[in-house]
Amino acid sequence: MEFGFTPEDTAFRTEARNWLTAHGGAAQDRRSWERTLGKAGWIGLGWPEPGYGNRTAGLTQQVAWAEEYARSGAPPRSGHIGENLLAPTLIAHGTEEQKARFLPPVAAGEELWCQGYSEPGAGSDLAGVRTTAVREPHGYRITGQKIWTSLAHEADWCFVLARTDPDSRRHHGLSFLLVPMDQPGRIEVRPIRQLTGTSDFNEVFFDGAHARVEHVVGGEGAGWRVAMSLLGFERGVSTLAQQIGFAQELEQVVRTAVRTGAAADPVLRAALVRQWAELRTMRWNALRTLGGDDPGAPSVAKLLWAGWHQRLGELAVRVRGAAATAGPADWSPREPYALDPAQHLFLFSRADTIYGGSDQVQRTIIAERVLGLPREPKGSRGVV
Repeated sequence: MEFGFTPEDTAFRTEARNWLTAHGGAAQDRRSWERTLGKAGWIGLGWPEPGYGNRTAGLTQQVAWAEEYARSGAPPRSGHIGENLLAPTLIAHGTEEQKARFLPPVAAGEELWCQGYSEPGAGSDLAGVRTTAVREPHGYRITGQKIWTSLAHEADWCFVLARTDPDSRRHHGLSFLLVPMDQPGRIEVRPIRQLTGTSDFNEVFFDGAHARVEHVVGGEGAGWRVAMSLLGFERGVSTLAQQIGFAQELEQVVRTAVRTGAAADPVLRAALVRQWAELRTMRWNALRTLGGDDPGAPSVAKLLWAGWHQRLGELAVRVRGAAATAGPADWSPREPYALDPAQHLFLFSRADTIYGGSDQVQRTIIAERVLGLPREPKGSRGVV
């Protein structure tokens, strides 16, 4: 497909607004939206290979699409893990059979994915993986637990980093497996309730789950190399789209500060100006590193936006004053509770410096892989 906006795409924008009005954020509705995107060819713009039902787009066009999507207020995506993480990894390391099997359903919005990396007791230390995969005649039997697995409760498939060599240690003997989630009795998903009352993350338990032999990406034992390659795809064009959302949140905080009179405080006013200036700096930094091969760029970007977003959450409740501390009138510890946007921003952003690789992990990556500093002694590491 050629990239470009047509009269049909104009109608598509209207369809996005109508869909968001008619539907909520329910899982089945998010699936229907992914299929809508896929039918129009809008999934997979950044893939280096065309031919899977995706449009082809240059880097500038990808940025334009991502920013306009965010600016339009279109529905949040539930297929981004398959599109932005799995697909580039398969294109780089997968076989032709694997690409032909898995990429078209991702491009069509028909199959959703989740990422089986983090584990209890290991966190972001991927070399500490204890989930095992035992070779059988036609596949692998997987046993273990993953945690903080985004969208596992909706996903059809999970790419799982597991230890296929029982005598291996650290980053040796790992494999990258593609595992179907529809295995009752073998895979259990337990939602993790967050401060916001919602459950975007999950625990996933594998009790003899099965993965076929041909669904090992890069070959048995190459899991570390494939996993590290995937982490390089984790940030890029999407960072610029994320910043559009940040700008909208900042605008709302500024409006609230003006409405409540908090903007009259020179200290708070200076903090708001600093947030605006830092957001602009993040944008220029993202544009500067886009498409480059700077090994530290993803970690620097994560450090910048995670801390910035937390400070914005703190400002969001600060400009509200005492009213920000008031919860819903009808609250139950067993049921989801209603939060206003400022409260949700404040509570959810507390996790920003942890998920996706904690600040400690990002600083260690920069120190060791970019600056060439000595590695941390074993026993004190909580690193990738």
